[in-house]
Amino acid sequence: MSGPETTSAAGAEGAEPLAASAGGPATAQYEIAIVGAGYVGVPLAHVFAEAGRKVVLVDVDEARVARLRRGESYIEDVSSEALRRLVEEQGLGATSDYDVLRDVEAILIALPTPLTRQREPDLSIVLEAGAEIGKRLRPGQLVVLESTTYPGTTRQELLPILEHESGLVAGRDFHLAFSPERVDPGRVDWTTKTVPKVVGGIDVASTEAAAALYLSAVDDVHRVSSPDAAELTKLLENIFRSVNIALVNELAQLCDRMEIDIWEVVDAAATKPFGFMPFQPGPGLGGHCIPIDPFYLTWKAREFDFSTRFIELAGEVNQNMPYYCRSRVSQALNHGARKSVAGARILVLGVAYKSDISDWRESPAVKVIALLQNAGANVAYHDPHVPSFATDGIALESVPLAPAEYDAVVIATAHSGVDYAQLVDEAELVVDLRNATGRAGITSEKIWKL
Repeated sequence: MSGPETTSAAGAEGAEPLAASAGGPATAQYEIAIVGAGYVGVPLAHVFAEAGRKVVLVDVDEARVARLRRGESYIEDVSSEALRRLVEEQGLGATSDYDVLRDVEAILIALPTPLTRQREPDLSIVLEAGAEIGKRLRPGQLVVLESTTYPGTTRQELLPILEHESGLVAGRDFHLAFSPERVDPGRVDWTTKTVPKVVGGIDVASTEAAAALYLSAVDDVHRVSSPDAAELTKLLENIFRSVNIALVNELAQLCDRMEIDIWEVVDAAATKPFGFMPFQPGPGLGGHCIPIDPFYLTWKAREFDFSTRFIELAGEVNQNMPYYCRSRVSQALNHGARKSVAGARILVLGVAYKSDISDWRESPAVKVIALLQNAGANVAYHDPHVPSFATDGIALESVPLAPAEYDAVVIATAHSGVDYAQLVDEAELVVDLRNATGRAGITSEKIWKL
């Protein structure tokens, strides 16, 4: 390709339908198969089905499949009402049988790419699915990887598996591309439909096939020259956030020593209409992307004898924040209540990784709870969005919000449904790691900020 290009659905009237360009049968029961029915796959299926496409979700979890068939959503961004309507009216399907892939036009892979305990990429889930796809791949089909990964994965890892298992040649017999998911759970202003899709194929024809597919359902597509460029695009987006959050987290620690309010400083800097983008400090990074994605690039960079020092330093600062927050709680108890952490009754308010969602993956609040427990505190939590959680030897259920029953309340997630004025009034001590009280205009000697 000569260079990047952005196209909107409105400007794609001349594009040839995917079925015709890919040689797929127009009479097949399903046109698109999405492998992976999680937080990426289900909203993607929702968007395509809303656009009138025949979609089937493929997942090895039989319980998930059963719920999807009944129109029961377990993904916050897609309501059960909307899902049920699409199942009944648009024939949105779900199955654990990979054989359904034989007759579709396009196969989208939306599976997890976690890190090992050694902080190295684990592509096993994607590559195992790739082998199953390859066994059923036929000429003319389009395969698109959406899972976040390091540059080179589509071309160097997925492509050989698809070719080996199918006996076909990518670029000649089937199309192959990468298009990163850009989901921000709980967000309503930018959704799977409205966020531009970045697409990079192994050749021009693959890029165009993928672009035509997405333009049948989403508003805009931005083409790049290769899957490698598309893979790095997603990493850059999350590394940008990680580095800037680390910067403001480090400044928060400095501001504590200098007795300056970091929140006041960030708000003041944000009044500049150019050259500054506000980022908020907090107890650390959480969610499915930002705490994990940067390590994909640091790992890959070693292959080129290159050290990504900014990225690694940001990771170090952000990973240290829960420890700093534990120290802040200890300081507040010692000076504000003349108590030690050991034996203290502490209520952590919020365990979701961000406000008003139920996703607690990689949540720094969970790490803060573990550190406080290790220090001898009796810790409970309240979160209206997360009724319970279990991980790494910790299993807790949300308790009623009764601040007066605890020595300290730690605000780890600023859910909007909480009456923070009443919380401060009833609590003996509040350690606010999110400036929830400050945003509500509440001041009190009880409050200790990050």
